[in-house]
Amino acid sequence: MRIINYDGRKFRSADNSDSGDVGENTIFSYHQEGDLVWATYQGGAVRFGNLVAVADEQGCLDMRYQHVSTDGQLKTGICHSKPEFLANGLLRVHESWQWTCGAWEKGQSVIEEIPNKGLG
Repeated sequence: MRIINYDGRKFRSADNSDSGDVGENTIFSYHQEGDLVWATYQGGAVRFGNLVAVADEQGCLDMRYQHVSTDGQLKTGICHSKPEFLANGLLRVHESWQWTCGAWEKGQSVIEEIPNKGLG
């Protein structure tokens, strides 16, 4: 089993439920120290956001997130993420989330790692 370290990885949304704010123009910048994982994200409908998570031995994340949308709303949620290594060595992360504000809607999303050479 490959050990997953999220530190220094950048991700972009590949798919999201309609009730989510994250889209293809949202970029996540991840950091990690031990089992502590955190990230900032912005782009698309997200003006600025951050998340904090605890990673288990398989790299799955138990996460809490918050962001301000481009229309000025403060939003919060919980997320459980499961990583997958792609054939090219990059990560794809499958996420199950739920808002903890508003209508408490649930959704599914997928984020994919952006290769370092693609960050220009």
